[in-house]
Amino acid sequence: MFIDSHAHLNFKDFANDYEAVIERAQKAGVGAIINVGASLESSAGALKLAARFKNKLYATVGIHPNEAKNEKFDEELFLKMAKNNEVVAIGEMGLDYFGGNIDKAGQIDLLKKQINIANRLGKPIILHCREAYEDLVSTLMAISPLPRGVLHCYVGDWSYAQIFLDMGFLISFTGIITFSKSENLRQVVEKIPLNKILIETDSPWLAPEPHRGKRNEPAYVVEVARKISEIKKVTPDEVEATTTKNAQELFHLFVS
Repeated sequence: MFIDSHAHLNFKDFANDYEAVIERAQKAGVGAIINVGASLESSAGALKLAARFKNKLYATVGIHPNEAKNEKFDEELFLKMAKNNEVVAIGEMGLDYFGGNIDKAGQIDLLKKQINIANRLGKPIILHCREAYEDLVSTLMAISPLPRGVLHCYVGDWSYAQIFLDMGFLISFTGIITFSKSENLRQVVEKIPLNKILIETDSPWLAPEPHRGKRNEPAYVVEVARKISEIKKVTPDEVEATTTKNAQELFHLFVS
């Protein structure tokens, strides 16, 4: 059984066929999907789907850093949603400095508020980082206690990967590792111990080869696992078993 540790079936891209998408994932051997919130609205959507597809979909509650300038942080509502039994993690949260008009202070403040709630509830965190690794590291190092969690859709270099591993984080990879121009990232995959790796699709984006250019979906996480098997020169079964165990332990999942 595989676990897609990061997907967004709660997004409009899947509004018309999420049931078929979940069925295809099950047929591909994906036993569980972590359905990730990126705003209060999408977090509420993740909760609804998790309630409907128990033990298949699990929810997270989070606000993406790009929402820092658009969405006022409602701590009372966020906490109420985060306490739901279907919620297995807080996030995605983090820092994203790609593009212009970046509210860096607002993003850091939003990140700290969400980590505070994760600590209060004892739940792991899902971290997003784009072109902001230095600030993310310095922000995390100033927080105590730091919850367990995962760097999702990792595209950084080995030096930052080592820092996150030393802080106790897992690192998750997407279909990007199958792209021809991602040799540097494949070298990072090679160096990270398998027991520190999660696999994900980040659906609906980043479809792996041979599906690149299509809408991504959880069934395709199998291609990410296959590529990791090739890179690390281990069997596909070993990648499947180890990454599933890693996800089960981080998110406290009891699926088979």
